[in-house]
Amino acid sequence: MLDIEALKVAASSIRILCMDAVEASGTGHPGMPLGCADLAALLYGEILRHDPEDPAWVDRDRFVLSAGHGSALLYAILHLSGYDLPLEELKRLRRIGSLTPGHPEYGLTPGVETTTGPLGAGFATAVGMTIAEQKLAARFNDPDLAIIDHHTYVLSGDGCLMEGISHEAASLAGHLRLGKLIVLYDSNQVSIEGPTSITFTEDVRARFAAYGWQTLEGSAHDFGEMASLMDAAHAETERPTLIELHSVIGQGAPTQSGGHKIHGTVLGPEEIRAAKRAMGAPEGEAFYVFPKAREYFARRCREWGAERAEWLGRYETWRSRDSGRAEELDAWLESGRTFYDRAEFPTYKPGDAVSTRDVSGAVLNAYARAVPNLIGGSADLSTSNKTEMPGLGVYGPDEIEGRTIRYGVREHAMASITNGLQLHGGFRPFAATLFVFVDYMRPAMRLAALMKLPVIYILTHDSIYLGGDGPTHQAVEHLASLRIIPNMRVLRPADPEETIVAWQMAMERTDGPTALVLSRQPLTVYPKFDPGWQSTIHTGAYIVRDDDDQEIVHKPEIVLVATGSEVEMALAAADLLTGADVASHRRVRVVSMLSRELFLTQPSAHQARILPAGAAVYAVEAGVGTGWEAITGGRRDRLFTIDQFGASGRPQEVADFLGFTAEKLARRVEKTL
Repeated sequence: MLDIEALKVAASSIRILCMDAVEASGTGHPGMPLGCADLAALLYGEILRHDPEDPAWVDRDRFVLSAGHGSALLYAILHLSGYDLPLEELKRLRRIGSLTPGHPEYGLTPGVETTTGPLGAGFATAVGMTIAEQKLAARFNDPDLAIIDHHTYVLSGDGCLMEGISHEAASLAGHLRLGKLIVLYDSNQVSIEGPTSITFTEDVRARFAAYGWQTLEGSAHDFGEMASLMDAAHAETERPTLIELHSVIGQGAPTQSGGHKIHGTVLGPEEIRAAKRAMGAPEGEAFYVFPKAREYFARRCREWGAERAEWLGRYETWRSRDSGRAEELDAWLESGRTFYDRAEFPTYKPGDAVSTRDVSGAVLNAYARAVPNLIGGSADLSTSNKTEMPGLGVYGPDEIEGRTIRYGVREHAMASITNGLQLHGGFRPFAATLFVFVDYMRPAMRLAALMKLPVIYILTHDSIYLGGDGPTHQAVEHLASLRIIPNMRVLRPADPEETIVAWQMAMERTDGPTALVLSRQPLTVYPKFDPGWQSTIHTGAYIVRDDDDQEIVHKPEIVLVATGSEVEMALAAADLLTGADVASHRRVRVVSMLSRELFLTQPSAHQARILPAGAAVYAVEAGVGTGWEAITGGRRDRLFTIDQFGASGRPQEVADFLGFTAEKLARRVEKTL
C-alpha cells in the first residue's frame, strides 16, 4: 500500500531542493522538476527496482531522464533516495567540478544511466537498453529462475517527442514489441517560447498507438492514479507503453506555475519563500528536507537492500547450476574481450585487390563467430556495407537471440540505440551505414564520444569513388567533420591488411568510439617498407615506401602522407617523382596515416621519425583539406585534397574531372618544392 503522506513530503522536499539548487546556481530549469516532483517521488520510492548501495547492480531497473534540462529533479531524488550524492553537491549545481552538471553526465554522478540534454536522445538510448535486457534475459534466464528481469523507464517532455529521433526510435520499438519499455510523457503544454499549441497540436497518444504502443493517460499529481497506470504498463508484455501524465509546469510556485517563463528562469527569493510557506517548510532554511521524507527513504533503502540480497541468492543458485554459462555471462558483462583472440581472420598477399568494405565484412563475421555478444546492424544497407552475419539470426520479436538488428532507414535512432546497448552492459555493439549519412548520426556519435563508449561505426562508400550516385552520396567533408569530434577515433585503412588491423584496434579500444571508414572500390595489397608495420600502425601511421639506400632512408626530401585509397595514388606519384623522366632524382617517402588524430598524440620524437624535419610533407586525401595543415606544417599548397563537391560519373571519370590523379599530384609536388 502506498504511503501517500510520505510521498507528499518527499515530493515537497524535491521541490525545495530543486528551487534552492537553481537559485544558488543562478541558472537552470526549475519548471519541469517542480512539475514532475510527485512522479519522481513515486518512481524512485515505490516503482523502480534499484539499490542505491549498488548503482551498477546488473538487474536494476534503468531510468533515463530524456528531458535532461530537468537535471535538478534527478539530482534531488538521487540524493533523497540514498545514492552517493551529498547535499553539498546539490548546492554546487552547474559548477565546475561538481557531481551536478547542467545536464546529467554518464560516468560522473552515481545513478545517472546516460548523458542526456539533446532532446529525444535519451528516449532512443532507452530503446537500446530495453533491447539489451530482452536479449540477455533470453540468453541466460532459466524457465524457473530469472536473473535478468527489469524495466527501462524514460521521462520525456514535449520537446523530446517533437524531435525526429524519438519518432524513429518509437516506430522501431513498437515494431520490436518491447514490452519492458515505459515512457512517461510529461505533458505540461508549455515550451520555451510559449504554449505548445503554437507548434505542437498533434494527438501524441494516437501517434504512439499507430506505432504499436499501449497508450495511457492520467495526472502527474495523483499518486494513486500514477501507481495504477504503472501496474497497467507492467502487465503489458507485448507492447511498449506511453503514459501521458498531465502536469503543471512549476507546480508549487505560487505565482509562476503554469507559465512558460518558469521553464528556464530562477524563481527568485520571494517566490521561493512563498512556495515553502505553502508547503509548510521553514521559509528561511535553504535545501530543507522534511524529516518524514528522510525516514521514508531510509526505510526504503533497507527494503531495497533486502530485495537485492534476495536476488543475489537466486543469482548464486543460477550460477551453481552451470559454471560454464556463468563464466560466459561474466565475459559478456566485460564486453566479451576474452573471446577476441578466438577470431580467425582472412589472409591476403601483395597483389590481392579487395574493397575494404568486403574485408571489413569478412573480419566482422570472424569476430561474430568468436564473440557471441557482438551484435549490431545497418540502416537498411547491410548488403552494401557488408554487415550481414549469415547463420547468426536476425533479431526481432520472434527471434530475440538473433545477432543482426535491422534498423530500417533510421540512422539517428540507430546510433542512439547502439549507445543504449553499450550503456546497458553485456554487449559489443556496432552500427553501419554509408559514410555520407553520418550527418544523420552525428548527435548520437558525439554523445558516444562524450561518454567514452567503445561502440564501432562501419562507414562505407567513403569518397568520390562510388561514382554514379553523384555528389549527394560522395563524402568529401565527412572525414574532417568526424575528426573534429573530441575522442572520436577515425580509422581509414588503405588496403585489406590494414583493414584487419583497424578492426582489431576498434575492438580493443575501451575508452571511446571508433569509426571505420571503408572503400567501395577494390584496393590492392601493397608491400610495406616497415617490417613492424602491424605494430607501428597503432601509433596512427607507418612508412609504406622509402628509398632503399640506407644513407638516405631517414632523410627523405618529400613525404607523401595519404589515407585509405589515396595511398595507392601516393605510391603511383612516388614512382613518377623518382622515375627517369624527372630531371633530378627525388627522395620520396610514402606514409599511410590510418588515424591522423592518433598520430598527432604521439611523442614528437616518434612523429619526427615518420615525418623528418626538413622534408616537404604533402597530405593526400579524397576529402576536404581542413585539418591537414597540422601535418604539412601549415602549408596549404601542400594539400592535395578535394575541397568541392563531387559529380556523377564512373569513379575514375569523376577523379579525372576533379583533377585528382597521381599525375596531378606529382606535378603539384614539383611545382611547390
